[in-house]
Amino acid sequence: MNLLLGYDVGTSSVKASLVDAQTGQTVASAQYPDAEAPIMAKQAGWAEQEPEMWWDELAQATKRVASKAATVASLKDVKAIGISYQMHGLVCVDKEGKPLRPAIIWCDGRAVPYGNAAFNAIGGEKCLTHLLNSPGNFTAAKLAWVKENEPELFEKIYKIMLPGDYIAMRLSGGDKKTTVSGLSEGMFWDFKNNEVSKDVMNYFGFPESLIAEIVPTFSVQSRVCKAIAEELGLPEGTPISYRGGDQPNNALSLNVMKPGEVAATGGTSGVVYGVLGEVNYDSLSRVNTFAHVNHNQPDTRLGVLLCINGTGILNAWVKRTIAPEGISYSQMNDLAESVPVGAEGLSVIPFGNGAERVLQNVNRGASIHGINFNIHKKAHIIRAAQEGIAFSFAYGMEIMAGMGMDIKTIKAGHANLFLSPLFRRTLAAVTGASIELYETDGSVGAAYGAGIGAGIYKDSDDAFKTLKHIATEEPVEDVAAYKEAYERWKACL
Repeated sequence: MNLLLGYDVGTSSVKASLVDAQTGQTVASAQYPDAEAPIMAKQAGWAEQEPEMWWDELAQATKRVASKAATVASLKDVKAIGISYQMHGLVCVDKEGKPLRPAIIWCDGRAVPYGNAAFNAIGGEKCLTHLLNSPGNFTAAKLAWVKENEPELFEKIYKIMLPGDYIAMRLSGGDKKTTVSGLSEGMFWDFKNNEVSKDVMNYFGFPESLIAEIVPTFSVQSRVCKAIAEELGLPEGTPISYRGGDQPNNALSLNVMKPGEVAATGGTSGVVYGVLGEVNYDSLSRVNTFAHVNHNQPDTRLGVLLCINGTGILNAWVKRTIAPEGISYSQMNDLAESVPVGAEGLSVIPFGNGAERVLQNVNRGASIHGINFNIHKKAHIIRAAQEGIAFSFAYGMEIMAGMGMDIKTIKAGHANLFLSPLFRRTLAAVTGASIELYETDGSVGAAYGAGIGAGIYKDSDDAFKTLKHIATEEPVEDVAAYKEAYERWKACL
């Protein structure tokens, strides 16, 4: 059996999956730790993790997945390794590859003033036309914070890395490499000149030597060294042939690779990630644009990322505080279905989990509108909340459509909010898009990516030909009530 090993290096855990390269079936999956990994916050708004903690979690996840697969497969049959990772983190290493400080991870907010200052100094139009984003709170701004506040440590930095770059370096025994996709998510890539951004490097005073060697996302980027092979039980020389940030990788795991294709998730926060076939941006920076995993291989492929903080967290809040005690999510969905479309005039704005980029970083807050004490019951609030989340997705997708994206199909894993028929039906009705559900996850997608990068598959269509399709939600014929509820919802913003 030829196996592909995929890792998903998340904030809370590392998941490992073994995939049979021939059948596409997942042989085994495991994650570590069982409880959420810690995040260090030395000050309010800070968020750090030790890179070696990720490595220890990866080693434990590898042992677990090997144990689960032991009766049918062996790690000795692994032919390629792929890595998905939490985006935007900053790892600073010395020449020996040792971390000089804890990683500043994606949810750390200390760098916002540095990114905003860069946007103003470089110029908004130039940032948007070259970086396709504001430098904001991304990796480059985090490095600027280190430079100003820890100057002695900054001088010791040999290379900067994203979390996935660090894991690949550890697997290889020291190869320090990165990708265009990774550099773009850190605000280091100039799309107009197709090079590391001189504007960003010069403004912040970063030497270009800090940037690791750039390799294609799908390629034999490095190989597992002897010491790590012995530590993890892998074959020495196994190709490390794919790496991608968690959101581009989620799109890959659903085979979202062509312009107009869209992937969506509905966990604590909601994400819509669409592929654009030309260099473009939102002039108000309400969405982010990065290089997709197949950018310039051989064509322009950009990932437009819409993130909405108040999605699944609202549904969980409703379950905890509004729904009848002890009710399951499935029962909650059934209760919501007892109410007509539009919840008889009730609208819920879901933006209660901090500032929303889609609203130009305004902290709008969550709110309920149109309550009638003589009509509305718990079921109405439950339905209006799910509709409000679907409407927030649709609102963001209108921005994406304005960038030239023709969205006909939304692909999603069969999980979280996409388990709700009401949510799916509402989203399909107001966007006019079909919703396709699949059985997959990030670590499995990374395994497929490894197969593409190692040449085991000729392309993504070949890799995902066995992707398990669960169901398709087509837009209902009569969408008038949904559209009316959506317009009422927008009037509440």
